[in-house]
Amino acid sequence: MKRSYIYIICALLAAPAIAQTENTSSSIPPSFNAPWSLHQCIDYAIEHNINIKLQENNVKNQEVALSTAKNSRLPNLQASAGESFGFGRGLTIDNTYANRNTQSTSFNLGSDVPLYTGGQITNQIQQSKLNLQAAIAELERAKENASVQVVSAYLEAVYQKDLVAVAERQLELSRNQEHRIDLLFHNGKVAETDLAEAKSHVASDELALTQQKNSAMLALLDLSQLLELPTPEQFDVQQPETYDPSTVVLPAPDAIYAEALNIKPQIQSGKLSVQSAERGVRIAQAGHYPSLHFSAGMGSNYYKTSGFEAASFGKQLEDNFNQSLGISLSVPIFNRFATRNAVRQARLQVTTEQLHLEETQKALYKEIQQAYYNALAAQKQCASSDVALAASQTSFNLMQKKYENGKATATEYQESKIALTKAESTALQARYTFLFRQKILEFYRGTKF
Repeated sequence: MKRSYIYIICALLAAPAIAQTENTSSSIPPSFNAPWSLHQCIDYAIEHNINIKLQENNVKNQEVALSTAKNSRLPNLQASAGESFGFGRGLTIDNTYANRNTQSTSFNLGSDVPLYTGGQITNQIQQSKLNLQAAIAELERAKENASVQVVSAYLEAVYQKDLVAVAERQLELSRNQEHRIDLLFHNGKVAETDLAEAKSHVASDELALTQQKNSAMLALLDLSQLLELPTPEQFDVQQPETYDPSTVVLPAPDAIYAEALNIKPQIQSGKLSVQSAERGVRIAQAGHYPSLHFSAGMGSNYYKTSGFEAASFGKQLEDNFNQSLGISLSVPIFNRFATRNAVRQARLQVTTEQLHLEETQKALYKEIQQAYYNALAAQKQCASSDVALAASQTSFNLMQKKYENGKATATEYQESKIALTKAESTALQARYTFLFRQKILEFYRGTKF
């Protein structure tokens, strides 16, 4: 086996071929006739992820809230109509009581415009804008989380697929040895027990290959479920390009953190939440200030009493038509300390959001530190696994020649083959682990998968 095989890893940022299905509409799954690239998987997951859709709805909800806040500056307009009937005894014009039936009809149209509200409306608009920006940041965070999950599942699927190839090569070696021993047995040069042992090794490798194919299928199933695909049948991932982890220089965690503070959506969302809470304080403080409103209205009415002649309905509406203009000033004097307590609660909310932001920043720094040292350890493991694989490959080649020349037993040969398989698997796992860790560091620096 060529050592260069172990350098096969997933090219997360590789440019796919023009003929691939990445340009296909995101609402239609890419063709199952060709393996999917990582970019296709991520794009499809972002389009169909339920949590992302929920965040998109939250963004739309904040857009509506902003529209409501802006429209609160506009005048309102309401119309009303009323009809009433009266029965029974009542006081007459000559100061006596008599049975009277009355009927009245009224129509009114009114409007009210806020002229000054202590800055409440202005701050509500600004707060709604901040809430909308925070919702957009949370949407980006949901997309990033989905992307990380897809990358992890994608790499696992590719890794399991590569292990299938390893198992196939081991089975091919066992079958070649079985064929060689079978020829020797028929020429009377080996015992029947040697042939039986060779066949048992073939059967064991066939079982291992079947189990590994099942593991690879389960990995594809996990990825397809993450993508919300209806079925994993005929679904496959692209074979990655070659890459040498030893050439990667990992940036220091403090440098990564300094970049992440300016770009990560969870930090931006936290900062916006603090600003929104500060606007909430100003909104609450508006309750201390007077409010001024302008109002206008018009209306008319019709009235009829039994036993008396009344003008016609249209005549009364014309004669009783009235208009009004007014300005009202409301000055808060005492409201049982409701405004004072609202301001206190708003300031506590500011403190709460500041603490949440600080907690988020510390969690981000901790994540970056862990990702850095995990990547560093994985890079060292890659180097160690390369050395171990080279040694195992050399040892197996020598053991194979000794076995074919009758200088080693079948047990020694099998043990050497098992050691080589384990070394190959360990090297592949180290490669994919390092790739994932290294790309996570790039992710914190704002690099898209």
